[in-house]
Amino acid sequence: MAKQFIYNGLTKGENGIYVTLEEHPVSVIRSFHHFGWDITKYEREGKFAVVDAFTGGYGATAQKEKYVVKNVDDVKEFSEVLRTAIKETEANRVAIDSVSTLYLTKPAIARGIVMTLKRVISGLGCTAFFVSQVSVGERGFGGPGVEHAVDGIIRLDLDEFEGKMYRSIIVWKMRDTKISMVRHPMEITDEGIVIQWDKYLRITNFKAEIDPLPQKEVEEMKKAVEEAKTYQKKEESEEEDNEE
Repeated sequence: MAKQFIYNGLTKGENGIYVTLEEHPVSVIRSFHHFGWDITKYEREGKFAVVDAFTGGYGATAQKEKYVVKNVDDVKEFSEVLRTAIKETEANRVAIDSVSTLYLTKPAIARGIVMTLKRVISGLGCTAFFVSQVSVGERGFGGPGVEHAVDGIIRLDLDEFEGKMYRSIIVWKMRDTKISMVRHPMEITDEGIVIQWDKYLRITNFKAEIDPLPQKEVEEMKKAVEEAKTYQKKEESEEEDNEE
């Protein structure tokens, strides 16, 4: 979802940064291409960049990377590399995958690092997407205090019922925003994540069902999407006027 967030932004004229903490930069680019997203095009144009916080600067590929965090535990270095990448690419969106790595290696200082990165990103006017992983059956969000460091939480789940797997998405919180209060079915396709926003998933001890949302809720969600689009167009128009 983080990669989709970045790529969708690029197609809308919003430059992006992808910070990788647990995957080699080469694998990150390969993953984008797997879904048919030509991320290399935007990278060549200087609209997209990977911040390598995985290799520590070791290896032939790392030597070619422009933005490398050699010591993830060094908050100052991490924030400076990220700040430089955002400024030079004029990024609007930043994805960090994943903060769970910080909680596994340095749990005592992980929340402080996350908060510092959040301040850097928001201070430069970007929207951040932090990825956090949880174990199967876990009810938390990947580390103590993660939920307090972000403005919204979107959780992806995978449930099994009678031998069949069900993927779903639920918005746990989104500050200053009215959210859907149901679990929506979703699929991971060759073109990315597809959410059945007009349906909801119910799993009990006896059955698993995907039912349509009441028409009233569907209309409310359509209205909210249109309002968001109108607001975005207004902001883009104001930016164009200011540039002139």
